[in-house]
Amino acid sequence: MTHPTITREQALADLVDVLGASGSAAHEIGLDDDLTDHGLDSVRLMALLERWRAAGRPVEFAQVAVEPTLRGCLRALGVPA
Repeated sequence: MTHPTITREQALADLVDVLGASGSAAHEIGLDDDLTDHGLDSVRLMALLERWRAAGRPVEFAQVAVEPTLRGCLRALGVPA
């Protein structure tokens, strides 16, 4: 089964949007930064995952929680870092 394509830029935009005003801007998030330092908590992570699932990307909480970085998110989405 194929899944809709998501780009690194879209994944980062989704992340920044979910972080909202309490989080960081896209240019402030490094590939290997711990996203919890940028405001990602379990509630925001679930919102992010629901957004990606609604777009057809089957991502599980544990896939991102084990490596809460942009690189980890991209790996879970199957997107090259």
